[in-house]
Amino acid sequence: MSSAEIRPRVIVFALGGTIAMSRTSTGGVAPALSADQLIAAIPGLGDTEIEVEVVDFRQLPGASLKVSDVTALADAIDDRLANADGAVVTQGTDTIEETAYLLDLLHTAAQPVVVTGAMRNPTLAGADGPANLLAAIQTAADPQARHQGCLVVFGDEIHAARRVRKTHTTSTATFQSANGGPLGYIVEGHPRLLNHLTHRTNVPAKPVDDTRVAIMTIVLGDDGTTLRAVSEHVDGLVIAGLGAGHVPADLVPILENLASRIPVVLACRTGAGSVLESTYGFPGSERDLLSRGLISAGYLDPIKARILLHTLLATDCDNQAIAAAFGAAGGYRDPETWPWPTDLSEGN
Repeated sequence: MSSAEIRPRVIVFALGGTIAMSRTSTGGVAPALSADQLIAAIPGLGDTEIEVEVVDFRQLPGASLKVSDVTALADAIDDRLANADGAVVTQGTDTIEETAYLLDLLHTAAQPVVVTGAMRNPTLAGADGPANLLAAIQTAADPQARHQGCLVVFGDEIHAARRVRKTHTTSTATFQSANGGPLGYIVEGHPRLLNHLTHRTNVPAKPVDDTRVAIMTIVLGDDGTTLRAVSEHVDGLVIAGLGAGHVPADLVPILENLASRIPVVLACRTGAGSVLESTYGFPGSERDLLSRGLISAGYLDPIKARILLHTLLATDCDNQAIAAAFGAAGGYRDPETWPWPTDLSEGN
């Protein structure tokens, strides 16, 4: 077998975002660079001996991506991945924590999907796009990343899509995994995974744009006005509760009524830690709300919980299955309670 035949192969799907932006005639920057141009700007890529194929999939800022863009991307990746070691997605950082998790729920193959982008556009000194893209390609090509689903690589850190969050508006170290930390790092051009995911959480259906799942952040003195206004127009609801999953007592009857009609998931607005189950017993506490039919998000933050609920609604599964899925994905129940297969030992 020749050296050309054994070179690892990675497919890069470009969606736009800061990493692909250039100056506009009216001021500011906007997506403009092609996937080929992104690849051409990477110093040292040729030294890796990784064969790279590019696909110009979208040319949008991250804020303009839709659920249907991500489901179409998942299909495109699946169609092309049979003869590749992995895929890389470049996109705007505004929505990476959401698109990566949705891809993680939809992507079932052993090969990794690695999402990356940039905080500094190519017109700025110290633009981070080329380094992030190189690290993402190196991760996607590495056998260690197989069976890990969708990963986010940024600033030489490798994160699980299910955990990572954008935490700063401008810092190049914006992506953090508060619950568990990074899975690993890029060291001298090589991925080093110090932790490995032991199960996958794949959903056998694709969400659509017109399913409406809202996030309601509970605040001091909340009287339920916004909650009542939104409740008649959604198919599911995520409550970003105070502390460990608490709401004002006046909201309890509204939420109990809602939970009898649509799935209502209880998450925490804190950004780290799990919803509790039995510590507090006052009206509006986590114990009270869960007893009234709300579903705990566990360690999933509100944004991740919304993506999971949106995707689960596409399966037409009942509340019992939704609760089981959140138990496994949220880290407070055995992974085997996930309603669909999770075995990472299967596949190539």
